[in-house]
Amino acid sequence: MAATLLVILLWVGFAATHMGLSGARFRPRLVERLGESGFLGVYSLISFAFFIPLVWCYLTHKHAGPLLWSMALGPIGRWVFYVLVGVALTLAVAGLLQPSPVSLAGGTMEVRGVARLTRHPLFMGFGLLGLLHLIPNGYASDVAFFGGLPLFAIIGCRHQDQRKLAGGPPGYRDFVAATPFIPFTRPGVMRGIQELGVVRIGLGIAVTVVIRWYHQALFG
Repeated sequence: MAATLLVILLWVGFAATHMGLSGARFRPRLVERLGESGFLGVYSLISFAFFIPLVWCYLTHKHAGPLLWSMALGPIGRWVFYVLVGVALTLAVAGLLQPSPVSLAGGTMEVRGVARLTRHPLFMGFGLLGLLHLIPNGYASDVAFFGGLPLFAIIGCRHQDQRKLAGGPPGYRDFVAATPFIPFTRPGVMRGIQELGVVRIGLGIAVTVVIRWYHQALFG
C-alpha cells in the first residue's frame, strides 16, 4: 500500500500547488514580483515537479496493492473502450488547438467548436480518459492514479471557473452560462462536433491510433 499512498500524496501535492499558486491569494503577488512570463515559468516547473514523479511512481508500481475489482471488457467492450478513448483524446487535442478563456494563454469568448461540448476540453478529456481506465484497472495503485484524473478535472476546473468569475476576463460569466461544464450535457453537441472540423477530429483519431499502437512500449 506504500506505492498507492505515495500516488495519492503526489496527487494532493499537485492539486494543492496547481490551484493554490493560481488562486487570488498568491498569483497577484507572484506576478507582481516575477512578471507574467516568470510566474508561468515557476508555475509550470512546480507542476512538473509533482506530476512527473506522480507518473513515474505509478508506472513503476502498476497493479500494486489489493485488487478492488476485476472487469473483463470482452471483444465488443474493448472496441467501445477504444472509441470512447478516442472521444477523450479528441476533446484534449481540440482544447489545445482552440484557444479559449480557460487556456493558459487565453483566447476568444466565442462559443464555437469544442466550447459547445465543454468549456474545459483539455482537462475534461483527461478526466474521461482516467474514468475509462478505471474499468480494466482495479488494483489500488491503478485506482489511485486513474481516479485522480477525473477528480482533479472536476475540482481544478471548478476552481478555475470560480477564480475567473471573481476577477477574470470581462464576459466570462456569459461564457460560463453558454457552455457546459461536464462534456456533452448541453444542446448543440452535433453543431459543436461539426465545427471541430476534419483536421481536429482527424488529429484526435491519429493520436488515439498512435498511442494504442505504442501503448505496450510506452506504458506496458
